[in-house]
Amino acid sequence: MKTTLPHMERLLEVMQILRDPNNGCPWDIKQTMDSLVKHTLEEAYEVADAIHRGDITEIRDELGDLLFQIVFYAQIANEQGTFDFDEVAKAISAKLIRRHPHVFEHPGKSLSDAELALQWQSIKAAEKAEVQSQKGAIKPSITDDLARGTSALQRAEALQRACAKVGFDWPDVKGVLAKVREEVDEVAEELHSHAIDREAVEEEIGDLLFAVVNLTRHLDISPEIALQKANIKFERRFRHVEHWVADTNRDWSSFDLAELEAFWQRAKRQN
Repeated sequence: MKTTLPHMERLLEVMQILRDPNNGCPWDIKQTMDSLVKHTLEEAYEVADAIHRGDITEIRDELGDLLFQIVFYAQIANEQGTFDFDEVAKAISAKLIRRHPHVFEHPGKSLSDAELALQWQSIKAAEKAEVQSQKGAIKPSITDDLARGTSALQRAEALQRACAKVGFDWPDVKGVLAKVREEVDEVAEELHSHAIDREAVEEEIGDLLFAVVNLTRHLDISPEIALQKANIKFERRFRHVEHWVADTNRDWSSFDLAELEAFWQRAKRQN
């Protein structure tokens, strides 16, 4: 087993150079943890896509892109004096050892799948209790046990279902639909401002998306699947538009919106 990771060390060095305030890359220098989140999610989905297609070379490359995201966060944290990459690796190593006593404390111990699941849940519960005791007398929330490693759509749906169980919910779909319309109006109001506040617009659009997820929940429709189907439908129709544009031997820039809309309506009529 290798005990040194020269390429890992080189990656950390490359990250430091990219973030150098004097000689680094302007884009990398201005990034924050918050601004990186969308890129991290994209990279995670690209890893999944490469795995589903079984392309080994692409899996390796996409994993590298995802690893770079982790290194990026660690570098920003190191600059802030909070933690570094080594502490990230140390923490996950300790967690894995703690959660696998049958491997590290009692090597060779045989456990059934059910026993493994029970042991895992017991250890996680003990960890949660320890964290809770360190925080002090903070009242638990019904949202504490909801999975966080999901898409924003799935998280929104889970939050709403949890709140509905204690009665914090619209009695019927009419109220939800009215809320969706209210959120659309609030987005429009922000966009009609003389000086558009991007953070305010982002917040209102987030509220709108949350309301739409609530609508799908009341109608027993998965928002994730609904959006996936919408993506597929859009792509199918847009390919028709691309085909018809290519048939004209004209450049995209020569078309006005009305001409492209005519192609789009034609594609909608076909499927």
